[in-house]
Amino acid sequence: MTDTATNSVRSADGAPRADIVTITDLDVSFSTDAGAVKAVDGVSLSVAPGEVLAIVGESGSGKTVTAKTLLGLLPDTAIASGAVILRSKDGSNENDVLSVSGATLRALRGSDVSMVFQEPSTSLNPVYTVGWQIMEGIRAHGTFSRAEAKQKAIEILGRVGIPNPEERVNYYPHQFSGGQKQRIIIAMALVLDPGLIVADEPTTALDVTVQAEILDLLRRCRDEFGTAIVLITHNMGVVADLADRVAVMYQGKVVEEADAQTLFSNPQADYTKRLLASVPHVGQGIVRAQARADARPAGWAEQAPVVVADNLRIEYPGRFGKTGFTAVDGISFSIRPGEVLGLVGESGSGKTTTGRAIAGLTRVTGGSLQVLGHEMNGFRERRFRGLRSQIGFVFQDPASSFNPLLTIADCVAEPLVVHGRAPNPAAARARVNELLEAVQLPRAYGDRFPHELSGGQRQRASLARALALEPALLIADEPTSALDVSVQARVLELFAELQREFGFAALFISHDLAVVDILADRIAVLYRGKIVEEGTGAEVLGAPKDLYTQRLLASLPVPDPAQQALRREGLRRLRAAG
Repeated sequence: MTDTATNSVRSADGAPRADIVTITDLDVSFSTDAGAVKAVDGVSLSVAPGEVLAIVGESGSGKTVTAKTLLGLLPDTAIASGAVILRSKDGSNENDVLSVSGATLRALRGSDVSMVFQEPSTSLNPVYTVGWQIMEGIRAHGTFSRAEAKQKAIEILGRVGIPNPEERVNYYPHQFSGGQKQRIIIAMALVLDPGLIVADEPTTALDVTVQAEILDLLRRCRDEFGTAIVLITHNMGVVADLADRVAVMYQGKVVEEADAQTLFSNPQADYTKRLLASVPHVGQGIVRAQARADARPAGWAEQAPVVVADNLRIEYPGRFGKTGFTAVDGISFSIRPGEVLGLVGESGSGKTTTGRAIAGLTRVTGGSLQVLGHEMNGFRERRFRGLRSQIGFVFQDPASSFNPLLTIADCVAEPLVVHGRAPNPAAARARVNELLEAVQLPRAYGDRFPHELSGGQRQRASLARALALEPALLIADEPTSALDVSVQARVLELFAELQREFGFAALFISHDLAVVDILADRIAVLYRGKIVEEGTGAEVLGAPKDLYTQRLLASLPVPDPAQQALRREGLRRLRAAG
């Protein structure tokens, strides 16, 4: 352990404090129809009070399974052996999570250890308000009145950056953006001030500015309250920003463990080196953008755009006497054939709403939006239906966009069947196999159900489904948000290869500025429903003019602990200057 980490885990009298969790020789296997599948193989780790341990690795490496073991959340098909010793925050008692009773586990969850789950849309109950769901955990662990529990819920919502928490505590999950739902999940984990927080991809759905705020919040929990954090993530910038130590997992094993500074500056395992080499950086897209521009055919700039927005407005009507909400406020842009427009901005800025309007999933209320020559303001579904086969859509949350009762092969084949390209899913299986292999999924995964795939694997299957009809226009809403960096790099290369081969235009929506820089010909920055800056990657990311764009760039974590510490200080100065 590094000196920094050691100092952070000493008690008031200077003596070393016992680890808050100790994992010894953990093995986890899952029973399947094809036999036992080992997900975790001989893992031994420990976390001290006030320490942040990051566990990184590609999808399916065993990160999330290891994390869920800490709370006893493994399914009935799992067989676990070894020991997972969890100590209370005050050190008064300890329990082996693998052997305690259900009643003891319920008492430990929330008060001693809590979890931030990867996919907020499937973690929140859609029929209860978010306040009720936070209050449920509060009242299950203490004798709080309803008013006291509600006040604590309002306070924690404010701490994680939910605006107007007094009013929005009574909102339902569907009334929040993806990033806001992730903040609510984090609020539920923090509300009882546990000794250990297990954060499984806590910033996956967050834009970089909110991500920076959440990382600051987790850092305060560590520094001010001695809370230990097990961080599961594929974002190496987040690791560099927050972690004291890093454990790298591959195929269920820990292949390398070191303090953060050593791991980034001098990685030892070949897999770790490949992982770090796959991390995208702002500035990588300049050469690629120039190559794409040089390859354009003569007269390309004069071609009719496939998407033209002119003073586009989208407003959601108010209900029960409340005023409406303007999600998109008079924006104008165009996308030409074969061009990739990157759309970036905070959660709630109007990115996804714009993408859904182009796909005919959200009504246009003002201005003009033409898609493949069809006016979307006042469009009728019957007339637009024939164009849907020319539009592909990769949704932000793959877990909620797949039918849980269908296999992955049936989900990918669905567009082919709906648009008459195949009579049934079985007849489309050959094409489905090609698509799965194109996104680095074995064809055998087509026989699995969505819940049997990791988050990253589901996102790759979602990309395969969007490409099934070889669309003229692809709308990609956070298509790499759930992918680890090594698979993300391959998917980005695949996206670029397919885009060059088939020449489809694309609206690429993302909060990852480095990813957008690599893929996009042009970048538009959205803020509160307005485009505040637009241009090439070199113009927008290399020399930003708008203060909001400057703050976005300052909030982007980089995979270098020393450099990230300097950037974090620079961001604090920006915030202090308003």
